Amino acid sequence: MAVENRVEVISKFSFFNGLPARQIDELAKICMEKSYEKGLEIFSEGGVADGFYLVTAGKIKVYKLSLEGKEQILHIFGPGEMAGEVPVFSGGNYPASAQAIEASCVLFFPRASFMELVYREPAIAVNLLAVLSHRLRRFTHMIEDLSLKEVPGRLAAYLIYLGQRGTTGHSLELDITKTQLASLLGTIPETLSRILARMVQQGILSVEGRKISVLDPEALEALAAGGKGLV
Repeated sequence: MAVENRVEVISKFSFFNGLPARQIDELAKICMEKSYEKGLEIFSEGGVADGFYLVTAGKIKVYKLSLEGKEQILHIFGPGEMAGEVPVFSGGNYPASAQAIEASCVLFFPRASFMELVYREPAIAVNLLAVLSHRLRRFTHMIEDLSLKEVPGRLAAYLIYLGQRGTTGHSLELDITKTQLASLLGTIPETLSRILARMVQQGILSVEGRKISVLDPEALEALAAGGKGLV
């Protein structure tokens, strides 16, 4: 991808909102495009954190594996989102692994070149701190959900989040498989399927493949808040 094309792509990322054209040009010069087929590893937990990634196409998952080999998905990122940015300032190693869950393209920003640019252009660091702050809030909610809520509440909270992120109102479409969603919610596919079936039986949702319609928003919100359980 030519530098001119990278400038056009980078300027569309919310992460770089408000930066002058000169700084966008500098960012375009230091990054490089990389492509990954489905299933390919992007970075590994414990590996040297030599840069961060901006997803331009496809989807990647960030996950950890337990000693027993059980996978816990931490995030799933699509176009316009960032991965591997946590150790950018401190250096060290990646705290989790990342893998393409479909054919994906990213822009890779080498840490050394990026930090050199940040020293010259501090406004870039301010934007990165805003992203890290948002990510911390998401982690806080995730920890709360996993530790304090039962699986139905976690699922309800995720569906509400999905609806808020999209523009389709009460009609949602899962952008990941149910197996991946189960891992994200800290459960197993069989349990997730049973809970979805019970939500359908109780008139909270209708489900057709990956398409989900919220029929009773108040019941879903009560479930997410822990004020109502499934019968």
